[in-house]
Amino acid sequence: MKYEEYDKVILFFSGGKDSVFCYLKLLEAGVSPDKIELHHHLIDGNEGSSLMDWPITESYCRAFGKAFGSKVYMSWRVGGFEREMLREEDATEAIMFEDENHEIVYAPGGLKNPPLGTRRKFPQVTANLATRWCSSALKIDVGDRLIKRQFRFSGNRKYLVITGERAEESAARAKYKSFETHRSFIDGKRTKRLIYHARIAKEATEAQVWDLLKQYGVNPHPAYQAGWGRTSCLTCIFGSPNQWATVAKYMPDHFNKVAAYEAEFDVTIHRTMSIVEQADKGTAYNVEPDVYRLAMSKTYDQEIILSGGWDLPKGAFGDASGPT
Repeated sequence: MKYEEYDKVILFFSGGKDSVFCYLKLLEAGVSPDKIELHHHLIDGNEGSSLMDWPITESYCRAFGKAFGSKVYMSWRVGGFEREMLREEDATEAIMFEDENHEIVYAPGGLKNPPLGTRRKFPQVTANLATRWCSSALKIDVGDRLIKRQFRFSGNRKYLVITGERAEESAARAKYKSFETHRSFIDGKRTKRLIYHARIAKEATEAQVWDLLKQYGVNPHPAYQAGWGRTSCLTCIFGSPNQWATVAKYMPDHFNKVAAYEAEFDVTIHRTMSIVEQADKGTAYNVEPDVYRLAMSKTYDQEIILSGGWDLPKGAFGDASGPT
């Protein structure tokens, strides 16, 4: 791929190993860090909810960008996951994002009378993004709109969006295109902006991902040190019995709140089992106190690029429950 053709590379960056791998592959290809923007979507929003995400993730992402010399921007759906889940005969909220000067921009939808609807249940464990609405409402649409609503991404320019899906993760992801026009692509009378979407990690194996992180000495997200095989939400809907057992043991406030919502909605995440039933079937990981402290902190105070040795985290090649 000829990265020099693009004015800017926009990497949607979760802080997980696959998005880190994408960043390092860009560096390997000679892309300058100041040409890469890291955009992280805050799943819980920025208004106080703490139902889903790892507390440390925002700080980890900002520390990563600072260590490597790339700008980092946050974006979110107003009210985050919890507000969207509790929506009852109401419209989906607007999004907010940090612009190039890190000023907060409020970006409502384009419809004067947006459709009303009711969720009142968790996203379901499925590859269908209409049913697994957390990905579409809190990530995909947020990323699409932050591009469309910023003047700096307009004009006679060419941009590349990078995401970190890998074919090895699931049959559905194996069918994704490696390169295509991005959903925010516009080429017409209003603008000559060209935006493409590349999945540069698609053919990578997990072994290749960890090998590249080791080569650069990248300190992975604390979730991997805690035993998780992938970094998504702390209370991800795809959580395995072992992960739910770990949340119940070490993060009981998070666990009990999710369990209470399942009971209130009378619809479980897994359809056939509640998270209480899943946790009862699992065995909690042994999370070391220092790892727990860091994962549940809002301040990442460790090295991003390790100056000493590098070891595979506990969660590598482990329980990587995720999209089907």
